[in-house]
Amino acid sequence: MNIAENTVVDIDYVLTVDGEVVDESEEGQPLSYLHGANNIIPGLENALMGKTLGDSLEVTVSPEDGYGEYDPENVQELSKEDFEDEIEEGETYYAESSDGSILPFKVTKIEGDHIVADFNPELAGKTLHFQVTVRGVRAATAEELEHGHVHGEDDEHE
Repeated sequence: MNIAENTVVDIDYVLTVDGEVVDESEEGQPLSYLHGANNIIPGLENALMGKTLGDSLEVTVSPEDGYGEYDPENVQELSKEDFEDEIEEGETYYAESSDGSILPFKVTKIEGDHIVADFNPELAGKTLHFQVTVRGVRAATAEELEHGHVHGEDDEHE
């Protein structure tokens, strides 16, 4: 079976940025996703279209097809008073937006009573290099299609 819209795909991958490994699947635990449901970045999903079990490929994904360009307007100064716990530079925290969604941000600097919070995705503006091997392809179940993501064994959410 070839990878197509509404298939469940299992891949092993290694992601490098600037020659450094930044993420990879665990041995024997491939990443499973529903193809066509925006579960992975567009550049990687597009490159996998039509591939089949056992195919291996190298994929370079530009920022536009990955996590987007780095946007300096996504860096904000916040008051330390807005935080109940102690804040540490370099750590990731979460804020709730006006629509109720959760937004991660990284504290890049602490200046007196203010912190500098970067709401850009960590890999924004980066060219991504993937080494990928397709470990499985199957038709998605009706429930997976309805929910928009893969379910594990015994129909558990993954």
